[in-house]
Amino acid sequence: MTMSDPIADMLTRIRNANTAKHDTVDVPASKMKVAIADILVKEGFINGYKMVDVGNFKDIQISLKYGKDKNVKAITGIKRISKPGLRVYANKEDLPRVLGGLGVAIISTNKGIITDKEARQLNVGGEVLAYVW
Repeated sequence: MTMSDPIADMLTRIRNANTAKHDTVDVPASKMKVAIADILVKEGFINGYKMVDVGNFKDIQISLKYGKDKNVKAITGIKRISKPGLRVYANKEDLPRVLGGLGVAIISTNKGIITDKEARQLNVGGEVLAYVW
């Protein structure tokens, strides 16, 4: 069965694994999901990820980040903004700020999938995929 929103599925798997305090979570791989995982690593929300072969398919194994005793989570919230039924776009002047700059907005632009801060530096807008804080 095909999935209507694979990005929302990835974010939900990360949110659920984070709530259950799992060390890793497996997500079916795609180029967009790898780009989102790159942003999460670069911004310090996850420890890292690696590609894992599962039969004929590839998965992304994401290593979640916690404090010393797993009670402090690096990701306190993650939310999908633009959905298949309602796309949300922002031009360069209207790029969102998540928690006044403490969080990150993931934006799909013609320069690739980047954060809101990078989009402001490059002076581009695009589709707002998700908020992470």
